[in-house]
Amino acid sequence: MNANDQTSVMDPPQEKSAPPQGGGGKRLYWVGLIVLIVGAVGAYLYFHHASETKAAAADVAAGAGAKGVPVVTATAAASDMSVYLAGLGGVTALNTVTVQSRVSGELIKVAYQEGQLVHQGDLLCEIDPRPYQVELTQYQGALDRDQASLDNAKLTLDRYNQAKDAIPQQTIDTQAATVLQYEGNVKTDQGMVDSANLNLDYCHITSPLTGRVGLRLVDQGTIVATNTTLVVVTQMQPISVIFNVPEDDIPMVQEKLHASQTLQAQAFNRDFSTKLADGQLLALDNQMNSSTGTLQIKAVFPNDKEELFPNQFVNVRLLLDTEHDAVVIPTAAVQIGPQLSFVYVVKADNTIEQRTVVPKPTQGDTLTTATGQKEGDMVTIQSGLAAGEVVVTDGFDKLQQGTKVTVSQPGAKGSASGGKDTTGALKDATSAAQPKAQAQ
Repeated sequence: MNANDQTSVMDPPQEKSAPPQGGGGKRLYWVGLIVLIVGAVGAYLYFHHASETKAAAADVAAGAGAKGVPVVTATAAASDMSVYLAGLGGVTALNTVTVQSRVSGELIKVAYQEGQLVHQGDLLCEIDPRPYQVELTQYQGALDRDQASLDNAKLTLDRYNQAKDAIPQQTIDTQAATVLQYEGNVKTDQGMVDSANLNLDYCHITSPLTGRVGLRLVDQGTIVATNTTLVVVTQMQPISVIFNVPEDDIPMVQEKLHASQTLQAQAFNRDFSTKLADGQLLALDNQMNSSTGTLQIKAVFPNDKEELFPNQFVNVRLLLDTEHDAVVIPTAAVQIGPQLSFVYVVKADNTIEQRTVVPKPTQGDTLTTATGQKEGDMVTIQSGLAAGEVVVTDGFDKLQQGTKVTVSQPGAKGSASGGKDTTGALKDATSAAQPKAQAQ
């Protein structure tokens, strides 16, 4: 093989090595172009989706704005509202007797059950009467003996008087003195007999009043001494409650009493959630407590079901007056500002009007911007609102003057009240809502 042949043989590989270099550059070009196109499409899709999301959110917001803020409402009602004085009091029994033994001896019988209701005259305990029966027999014998001596002395005196011309006067006078002596002996013996009979009666211990006995303090077979406590009997029906009223409220109570009006009272448990009993005012104390500025008042309750127990703490309300056609709304509707109270009124076009109101002040309270005279969930409005107007009771967060609202159904899913029924709260208020005047 010559040199030319070698050259011709070697040249083709050199020519073939150039195209791979040029083909790699083209591939890189096309890869970059494809990446650029994919990025541009992705960016377009991303921004297009974002714009659609914003548009949808704007549409939802616009729709929500057109629909209005969901709220729960109630209608102000005209109702007869009762005005009360209220205070914390203690239940006190009208009569409580600590029964004690009046003679000593063995306790042979306990006739009551613990906690039993007993009536006046019922047997409670019995002490062994035999020692006192023996004493009675002795005293009765002495009485019979001295009575016979007295009868004989009187007969002798009568004979002396019939034959006084033959009998010295001294003898007659001596016999008369003997008669008086025997009469004294008879009286002494009679006293001893009566004492023995009384001791026998004391052996039978009966209830001095109708009431409920407490827990047993002594057991059968115990040797009791005089003045040993046997049982405590407490009168349960009727029963009284003593509570304090501020001195500023006393004139209102006296005005009713001077007009011969019977003031009704109600006893509630500590949180005013349950009414325990109904009663009436019984009496006022005759002295004011200078350290607290209050006066004690006693109310009496029939306590037929024995809801009240002595030394129990209860809340007492004393009815003073009844206001007719008072404007009543739920307490939740009244918003307390820095200086004024206000409510959100829903107008006919479902827009909000923020209106200042004056709640009825509590008795003894000079602040008219306080929550006001109320009963449970209801409050009386003195001015600023009329019966029949609709007020918001729940969903205040986004409300302001002129806000468009939508009234949600109470208890509906997603309602502003979270399922709490406030729209119908006034249905029972017209018959049951009775605001109380809190005693300070």
